[in-house]
Amino acid sequence: GYPDGTFKPLKEMERQEVAVMVTNLLKLKSSVSADLYADAKNSPSWSKGAIGAVIDHKIMTGYPDGTFRPLQTVTRAEAVVILDKALKVMAEQADPTPTPTPIVTPAPTPVTPGTAAVNLGTAGNYVILAKTGISSVPNSVVTGNIGVSPIDSTAITGFSLTVDATNEFSTSTQVTGKVYASDYTAPTSSNLTTAISDMQTAYTDAAGRAADYTELYVGDISGQTLKAGVYKWGTGVVINSNVTLQGGANDVFIFQIARGITQASGTTITLQGGVQAKNIFWQAAETVSIGTGAHFEGIILAQTNITLGTNASVNGRLLAQTAVTLDKSTVVAP
Repeated sequence: GYPDGTFKPLKEMERQEVAVMVTNLLKLKSSVSADLYADAKNSPSWSKGAIGAVIDHKIMTGYPDGTFRPLQTVTRAEAVVILDKALKVMAEQADPTPTPTPIVTPAPTPVTPGTAAVNLGTAGNYVILAKTGISSVPNSVVTGNIGVSPIDSTAITGFSLTVDATNEFSTSTQVTGKVYASDYTAPTSSNLTTAISDMQTAYTDAAGRAADYTELYVGDISGQTLKAGVYKWGTGVVINSNVTLQGGANDVFIFQIARGITQASGTTITLQGGVQAKNIFWQAAETVSIGTGAHFEGIILAQTNITLGTNASVNGRLLAQTAVTLDKSTVVAP
């Protein structure tokens, strides 16, 4: 009942009340995932953990505008969908096969696979890979190989390249690694053609994954803490204050962005709990712009260009289907 001593049997149920009922019924573990929705993160303590639990088990999800609406009442149609999902979770919790006795050899504990990483193929051999050019305002600091194709080495500017005696690659004081271009001696050209193809395949793979979260925060993830999964936006993504990606060493994050990414100057993406940059994939259809002095984590798969502001840094890879622009920037392969 309610604190006033009533039961209110005719009262319509709010979404947060349904979340509590389902969580108690299925004995789900309380979760902080309510923080993924701006209007749910300040829910009362009696419902917040339950909201997170039903989100984790995909029994209840948010709306396309990035809200959860905990105070909204549940329609009969919504109730049917929620009950159907709850029953499926209940069925998964049950063990249909009794364990034989005596147990001679313990059965291995099944592991539910999470989101699979995007396969970069040979594009993963480069920290920066672009089709139309890579430019630097010196001095940038790049750790890893860089390459361009089908454009030739004239499109790599600002690096003061020194061609190796083999003519298969160049070097630069700004690059701890090798610099490759399509006009260098074989097998460089064919290797780059394969890498560019692999980059485009990886972009398509990332863009095609089934989404766990859609239109979260309407694309403005400023100040948010996000957990592993696939995120999808029909807009651009804006980072105006620090963002935290939280999870374990094997957790995968995939961000599907129909427009571009704009990260404000001086802001930082922070990894928490062992999350690794090599498992973070940002697929963006338009310009990716990382502001002056900002720090970015993860692999960018851009359909157009990637631009880093003065003294910006990236722990990850910049894989662009047009150009990459650096300005006294630091890029380190994960």
